Order: sequence, then structure tokens, then C-alpha cells
Amino acid sequence: MATGQLHIDLGAIARNWKAMAKTSGRATCGAVIKADAYGLGVQQVAPTLAAAGARTFFVAVAEEGAAARAVLGEGPEICVFGGHMAGDAAAIRAANLVPMLNSIDQVRRHLAELPDHAYGIQLDTGMNRLGLEPADWAAIRADVAPRLIMSHLACADAPDHPQNAAQLATFHALTAGASAPLSLAATGGALLGEDYHFDLTRPGIGTYGGFPFTAAEPVLRLRLPVVQIRRIEPGEAVGYGAAFTADRTRRIATVSSGYADGLIRAMSDYAALWDGDRACPLAGRVSMDLMGVDVTECDHDPDFLDILNETHGIDALAEAAGTIGYEILTSLGPRYARHYHGAAG
Repeated sequence: MATGQLHIDLGAIARNWKAMAKTSGRATCGAVIKADAYGLGVQQVAPTLAAAGARTFFVAVAEEGAAARAVLGEGPEICVFGGHMAGDAAAIRAANLVPMLNSIDQVRRHLAELPDHAYGIQLDTGMNRLGLEPADWAAIRADVAPRLIMSHLACADAPDHPQNAAQLATFHALTAGASAPLSLAATGGALLGEDYHFDLTRPGIGTYGGFPFTAAEPVLRLRLPVVQIRRIEPGEAVGYGAAFTADRTRRIATVSSGYADGLIRAMSDYAALWDGDRACPLAGRVSMDLMGVDVTECDHDPDFLDILNETHGIDALAEAAGTIGYEILTSLGPRYARHYHGAAG
């Protein structure tokens, strides 16, 4: 088999979410499952999180909400970060979604098209991405009855960044006297402490084993098959652009995976694969379907090499690629054979 083997530990995902729920203290803990549960499969992950105790889920757009509803059934609440876009009314109604309205236009659209349907409000407290501006919120506040009022922190993964406290103060000011439940914190915000928890937290990346939740269990192992191993002599080059040249006799494994599978080209010459606990550096550029790996120091010819495992997770690989764990997760391609292990217990 020439496709990589992606092993996903559902039990670890459930335990990470429970740990985030404990970190959230008295606040209810929701679960973010946008982007196909961060690329790991909403059909498998969403029921796992529901079994672990999650009752409020968050997706990016209405189409994702409809897919999540088909998996979760009628009970859980599913909120849509992107709000109520033009053409969303039928999906919102059919899947019983709660759009988080982000603008005056969205508020007007929702109240006109679905006047009796629940909704939330998203406020901009300083990120300048989604959310009602303070003046717009003041103009409509007396006329709306949201199910939830939320905002989003821009710098929560940097605990000492002054914008965290500034956004917290703004959120307090904008929601003073509100009767609806409040939510400000995703993973990073939940880790900032009780002041940021309010009524509901929304962990995403921490559930899937990523920074800034450094206590998270790893949830992935990605094993890549070795197609061929060849001996190269000093001065011989490997891969496109002859970017790697052997300084001595070396053994190079050609591994079946590449940037078409989410292993981005920027990790060329920086990332390593693993034969057990032995690091095997990339040799040359990552190409679309293949990578060269230096296995000279291995005492055998490996059939598989890991690029993600328990000790070398998404954030370590992201560092080598000059990116973040989120991009590694959500880029994992469809060619991998996926194996799900564990349960919510």
C-alpha cells in the first residue's frame, strides 16, 4: 500500500476536551468542530465529543452546521460563527442552527427571514474580523434577544499580550446588564483563567492536541510508506533543484507523501521523520507525492516512517515548516487511509 496511514485517537480527543472542560471551571464547555473537526473527520469526532459531554457545538458556516446536525441528531445546539449569510435561511431552519449574527445586515436578514428562530450575537472587541462594532451594537441592543453573546480574542495564545486585557474590558463594557449567556474564550482564553471564562468556553485546537494547551494528549500518528531505498555516493543530489547533495555515502528512502497530502513544501530540509525514536531528516525538497528521507543511521531498511507520533506532534512539525499546528491539522489530505481508535469514555 502506497498511501500513508493516519491514526486518530478518539479517546485522546475526548480526554483533551474533558480536560478543557475542567479548565473552564464553572463555565459550560462547548466544542468547536469547524473545518471537518479540524480535518480529523466530523462524522467520527462530533459523536465522540457528544458522548464525552459536549452539548454546544460551533462550526464556521451553515453548510458545516447541516452536516454536523446529520451526525449529532436533534439534541445538541449547533452555532454558526459565520452568522446568517444570504441564502442560508433554509439550512438554518432545516438543521435548527443558531447563527452568530455579525453585522447590522445579518441581524436584519435574520429577523426578516426567520423572525421566530434562535440566534446569537457576535461582538467585535478589538480583533476587527467578525462582529458588530460597539456603535452598531448600541443601536440594536434594545431590539434583539440573542441566545448567546460572544466575542473572540486575537492574542490569547500570548498570555502577557496587552490586547487580552483590553478585549476583556471591552467585552465587559459591551455586555454589562445583558441577560444572555456570554462567551469570550476559545482554547487560549480558557487557559488565561477564570476572568475570561464567562458562561461558555469554546475550545478548538486544545481538543485536537495543539498549542497553547501544552498538557494535551497527542491525537495523531501519521505513518508514511517507504517506496524505495537507494544508496547515493558523495556529490550525488536528491530531488527537485538538486537541493540536497550527499557529503558522504548515504541511504535515501523515498517516502510516499508530499504537499498534495498536506505536508507543505516549506518543511523541506527542516522536518524529520521517525523510525521509532530515531530522527531521519528530510533530504531535499518535498514534492507533490514524494519525499526523500535520510535513513543512513537506521540499522535496518524501514517499511514505514512516522512524520507525526506521540513525541513529534503537530506543533513540532509546524515549527519545522514555519507555520502553526492548525495548518498542519487542517491540511492533512484525503489520500491517507484513516484509522480511528479509542472512544469517548
